[in-house]
Amino acid sequence: MFILPEFNRSYSSYEPYIDAKTMEVHHTKHHQGYVEKLNKALVEGGFEYSRIEDIFESISNFSDAIRNNAGGHYNHTMYWSILNSMMTSPSSELMELINSKYGMVDDFKAEFTKAALTFFGSGWVWLVINEKNELDILTTRDHDNPLMSDIKKGYPLIVLDLWEHSYYLKHQNRRVDYVKDFWSVLDWDEVSRRLSERPEMNDFLNS
Repeated sequence: MFILPEFNRSYSSYEPYIDAKTMEVHHTKHHQGYVEKLNKALVEGGFEYSRIEDIFESISNFSDAIRNNAGGHYNHTMYWSILNSMMTSPSSELMELINSKYGMVDDFKAEFTKAALTFFGSGWVWLVINEKNELDILTTRDHDNPLMSDIKKGYPLIVLDLWEHSYYLKHQNRRVDYVKDFWSVLDWDEVSRRLSERPEMNDFLNS
């Protein structure tokens, strides 16, 4: 059975960029709902899993209910993990990859922001590292993610929630303001840790 991860900080710690009410509702209502529905769908299907990644490795074998709620649980868990109320900076390894692909951090942010603002509907925007050890920006619809076996385009380093419930209480329909504020709470230390602890990409992509 999967459980809702606890927050290490108060819901208000991300203000003024993300308001406390949005964080509380997002975490305790939306994310909790995905966890409950995932557990229910797994029980009804007679499945037992302790690692959500094991579900993603053969995602096409599962129902839409398991796919959507497993994705919703994983994506939100990762999203919470890369938010920080303290200012951080990319590691030298991450900075080198960003500079090699995009030129500068600001150029990377511009490309990532463009992907978020041109995406229509509900979904996610990701920064992943691919099998060539290069960075890529990609988007997924609904609660899909790059770990799913029928997508698998790289290992995720950054994720941004583009569902309206993640920003509508504060930013209303101004996704551009929400994305701008995201950069002020992005935990580059956690992103850098994910990069340094990534799996062997050939093994990951061929698993």
